[in-house]
Amino acid sequence: MAERTPMTRAGYNKLKAELDEMMNVQMPEIETRIAEARAEGDLKENAEYHGARESQGMLQAKINLIKGKLAGAEIVDPATLPKDQVVFGATVKVKDLEFGDTEVFTLVGAGEEDYDDGKILITSPIGQGLLGKKVGDKVAIEVPAGTNHFEVLEISSGD
Repeated sequence: MAERTPMTRAGYNKLKAELDEMMNVQMPEIETRIAEARAEGDLKENAEYHGARESQGMLQAKINLIKGKLAGAEIVDPATLPKDQVVFGATVKVKDLEFGDTEVFTLVGAGEEDYDDGKILITSPIGQGLLGKKVGDKVAIEVPAGTNHFEVLEISSGD
């Protein structure tokens, strides 16, 4: 069975709109570029044709990725989840035990991530490491750059 990806209704709708834009606006534009380039003749040395075909391939890969996320989507209503532990949709304030500074993360689903705004994927290493923790818990989380050590300071619900 495919892995389920938690997301809110808003995140699902955002991904669906992005997919619609790619399939119904961007892909036809690329197909038009390919047809125009093909009409110019010799395809072996036609840079416009090859560029358009490459763009088509990359766009198709993005479309397939989003289709996969939508197919595995599990719509979650954060209002129904516990308020005393880190869950999907929660905002958690943690203290970095190595550097002493505090960070705030909101655990979100696909389509809602915004790393500049502290919105991290629940499926990320930090998201998975914080999941289920309560205020006062200390946790060591393996990330690509090493190990982060946090203490959970506050949890607030995402609604």
